[in-house]
Amino acid sequence: MADFKFRLATLLQLRETTRDERGAELAEAHRAEEAITKQMTYVVHELNSVQAEYRRAAGPGTVDLDRLADAGRWEFALRTRQEELHRQLETAKAEIERLQQRFAEAHRDVRVLENLREHQADQHRQEDTRQETKQLDEVARQRFTRRQSEANA
Repeated sequence: MADFKFRLATLLQLRETTRDERGAELAEAHRAEEAITKQMTYVVHELNSVQAEYRRAAGPGTVDLDRLADAGRWEFALRTRQEELHRQLETAKAEIERLQQRFAEAHRDVRVLENLREHQADQHRQEDTRQETKQLDEVARQRFTRRQSEANA
């Protein structure tokens, strides 16, 4: 019988490509979030170092005002960077959520066409089976008729 050919195969390929692109965008957004998180970890580590520097500079003995001032400026820069990274992280998380929704929609679009293709392939197989059965029945009927004619002759 005839081979099954899904008429919407090109559309399915386009939707698969779109889904794959959405997945790549989502992966890139996750990498960006990870980079921001690493930077935040570094900033927190540096802030802890600044706190330790404050304790050393303000410790017993002579107070080094230049060291304290340097530590204060560095802490201010780090806190500013921390706030900026926090905003970037919130933006990245919102972007990830948006991209996850787009990826889920693209995946759903592909799945709908795959289900349609499977359904049509099943119908095609059933029709092939029905046609084969019909042909076999016709061959059997012809043999029976021929045998009947030979037996009557």
